[in-house]
Amino acid sequence: MKTKTVFIVNPVSGIGRQKKIESLIKRNLDHDLFDYEVRYTERIHHGTELARQAVDEGFECVVAVGGDGSVNDVVQGIKGTDTRLGIIPCGSGNGLAHTLKLPLQPWLAIRALNHQYEQVIDSILITSVDEHERQQYVSVNAAGVGFDAYISRMMQAAKTRGITGYTNMMLRAYNTYQSGTYTLTLGDRTITRNAWIIALQNSSRIGYGVPVAPQARLDDGIIDISIVDKIPIDHLPITAPLALTNHLQLSQHVEMFRTSEVLIEGNDDKWVDIDGEGINLGRAVRFVNQPRSVRVYARDIHRPLIIRNPSELLSFPKP
Repeated sequence: MKTKTVFIVNPVSGIGRQKKIESLIKRNLDHDLFDYEVRYTERIHHGTELARQAVDEGFECVVAVGGDGSVNDVVQGIKGTDTRLGIIPCGSGNGLAHTLKLPLQPWLAIRALNHQYEQVIDSILITSVDEHERQQYVSVNAAGVGFDAYISRMMQAAKTRGITGYTNMMLRAYNTYQSGTYTLTLGDRTITRNAWIIALQNSSRIGYGVPVAPQARLDDGIIDISIVDKIPIDHLPITAPLALTNHLQLSQHVEMFRTSEVLIEGNDDKWVDIDGEGINLGRAVRFVNQPRSVRVYARDIHRPLIIRNPSELLSFPKP
């Protein structure tokens, strides 16, 4: 029986690699395995509405075509169900796609779907601790408060996307954004720190495939927390290579913890980064690991992405 699937496409995501998605699906998806539709988002977080609608209509797989924000929108819509998540990475950072070893070329990512190689991964339930308006979101890759959340908020209105836009935004905000004082409650332990960033990882990588949490695994039932001081400019040549080689824990500016649940208080600017999207959740936010709560199609690295005819490579529409 074919898997009933819907592709939810963000037409303005990332750097525009999704623009020819329908022709790429037609040419690369195994139509003996999938019965599919393509639907397009029309406004911010419309992907969540479309994903919920797909679940109600009995779709077994919802594929996010876009960046980390598009993936998260779909996750919000399918959370708590057995509906599988698929990803065609067309965004800027594509953090979860990197962790799942998915190809970053859309046509190859579609072929990876044909493997129907399923992983069951954790997620992080994020709850605002506000007696007047309690909000809940789910993160599948990474979350955080501080400078990271501030940049995510600013990028939502940025005209230039991709690594260039992200880097320019960070450089402009670096000198003006100040560290804050946060109190973290981890079980029966409470710590207070002055921090520039508090990063919470479900996976080991953030956007652009940068490894920041050496011990993090998608299915280990643990949230990996990094508390980062504001790094002086003259220390960046030392700290950056540590991050890029997955040894960030060796930096004098980073303190790491592992826990299944944490309450963070003192988030004065009230913004939280959730898989690359800035959300206003208030000054106190609880993060709880939800073990094995999301079914996702990853890449089976032991199986080739078969090319039936070498000349076929030349005929694919360019992303």
